[in-house]
Amino acid sequence: MKTTFLGFILLTLMTTNAFSAVDASKLAKKKQTPQGKYLTAVEAYKMLENESKDILFIDVRTRAEIEFVGMTSLVDMNIPYMTQDIDSWNEKKNKFDMAPNSNFSIVFADAIKAKGMNKQSKVIVMCRSGSRSSKAANLLDGLGYKNVYTIVDGFEGDKAKTGPNKGQRIVNGWKNAQLPWSYKLAQAKMYFEE
Repeated sequence: MKTTFLGFILLTLMTTNAFSAVDASKLAKKKQTPQGKYLTAVEAYKMLENESKDILFIDVRTRAEIEFVGMTSLVDMNIPYMTQDIDSWNEKKNKFDMAPNSNFSIVFADAIKAKGMNKQSKVIVMCRSGSRSSKAANLLDGLGYKNVYTIVDGFEGDKAKTGPNKGQRIVNGWKNAQLPWSYKLAQAKMYFEE
């Protein structure tokens, strides 16, 4: 009986973020959110293992990222926070410009309603490395969703700062933690512009 009670206490602490390994004071400003609800990929996975039916888990990466890098089947839906503007080139970054997805809040509201949830329900947001997910969490907070967690290391993780793999996303993240993912995508979870 003691073991079960102790396990319950530990699980409760983990799922309320009081037991999170994330030190918010060490997070880059661009990864911080008003709610301060942060998870590592591993913590998010553990939370989803225990409460997936009570959590809306969205991946806010672009469709191209998901197609070429893969996605976890645990995600309820892909709703890109940013979309590529294929008619605009960013000279400084040597890539296509990104623009906020004007349908994000509408598609998100439909997804949360479809799962029978509300503005008090738990939401987990994931992107490539934790920056866009924090922006999405900030937007959702402004729309009244009050229980939004962001995965600070994202799907691919942070870049190595030193060593032979400097600049590569090998430090942490969903894939590097060897959590379940695949290149095979489920059409029903993909984002389609209307």
